[in-house]
Amino acid sequence: MRYDDPWYDALASGWGESGGTGVPVRAVPPTREEREQKAAADVYLEVQRSAAFQEVRSRYRRFVVPGVAGFFVWYVGYVVTATTAPGLMARPVAGAVNVAMVAGLGQFLTTFLLTWAYARHARLRRDRAALELRWDTQELTRGARGGAS
Repeated sequence: MRYDDPWYDALASGWGESGGTGVPVRAVPPTREEREQKAAADVYLEVQRSAAFQEVRSRYRRFVVPGVAGFFVWYVGYVVTATTAPGLMARPVAGAVNVAMVAGLGQFLTTFLLTWAYARHARLRRDRAALELRWDTQELTRGARGGAS
């Protein structure tokens, strides 16, 4: 390395080192784009802390957590029963259809029912509130940028 190299001078002068606060000193002031990104990030953090956002998340969790838990128990129960009780699963229900086939088709049915219930729950309980949050966030972000698009 040559000692007249500009990078060497920048490093030797302490460029990028902390100014005693433990935080690196910025050599170049932030650009307009970086300031806008920071402002937008602040808006999103504010929205995330809002009561409306917490309500949307709460509604989502109140549906999804029990739904996933119930489906997981049903699926694991099917697999465990199929491996530990083959005699039960081989028991005929109607003709060549046995308990295993009925339970397997039940897996498909519950998947479709759970999907339908999720879409209905989202439409009735969350979509409108989430859309309002989205519009509010976009307006706040535009305001944080100073009206720039």
